[in-house]
Amino acid sequence: MSDVLVIIPTYNEIENIANIIEKVMSYPDNFDVLVIDDNSPDGTASVVKEMQKTYPGRLFLEERTGKQGLGTAYIHGFKWALQRDYGYIIEMDADFSHNPDDLTRLYHNSKDKGFDLSIGSRYITGVNVVNWPMGRVLLSYFASAYVRLVTRMKLRDATAGFVCYRRRVLEGINLDNIEFKGYAFQIEMKFKSHVKGFKISELPIIFINRQLGTSKMNTSIFGEAVFGVLKLKLDSWFSKSKF
Repeated sequence: MSDVLVIIPTYNEIENIANIIEKVMSYPDNFDVLVIDDNSPDGTASVVKEMQKTYPGRLFLEERTGKQGLGTAYIHGFKWALQRDYGYIIEMDADFSHNPDDLTRLYHNSKDKGFDLSIGSRYITGVNVVNWPMGRVLLSYFASAYVRLVTRMKLRDATAGFVCYRRRVLEGINLDNIEFKGYAFQIEMKFKSHVKGFKISELPIIFINRQLGTSKMNTSIFGEAVFGVLKLKLDSWFSKSKF
């Protein structure tokens, strides 16, 4: 078994899932892949099951009963990984907005350089986002600025979803106390890691908006983030048990 697991949550990703799995499996680091599918009506899980015949012992599938949110999918995946011997766990989208070629950079930044979190950052060297509407770029960029202001973290891309965690981070955070399901989930994980003193690094990536399939982003997710950040900061002062 590999020491690194790539977690890919899916909902209606039949147009992307086979290609992304094949690409991740092609690298010499021998990444294992866990797909967490929320009962996609388009048959995404069926594609994964067929591909498991090609990648036995490396490709895994967890099927959930319905669409329960990105954050809960990752928590499910984190707990699955911690029940096994993985030393490094990577979050990654299914739609190629995260370039699989960057997996190796994130993994080795943690494994070889000792970082507990290695974050694929869209904003560490300017704004590296392709094919997003300008309004969404600005919303995402200023959301990260808002997170820095409230939390005092120095991260340029606190909402990033392309992250490599060292095992001890996930062991050190109470995963049952993670509150947010959407956009704010990414902020919550980074903030709680920061409060606990884990070593965090940002690496520049180019984020490319999906070419196939439909985005799951909506305005309610941003609303959760705005108020969620304030709650996280207050909890860090008055509710330490949640960390």
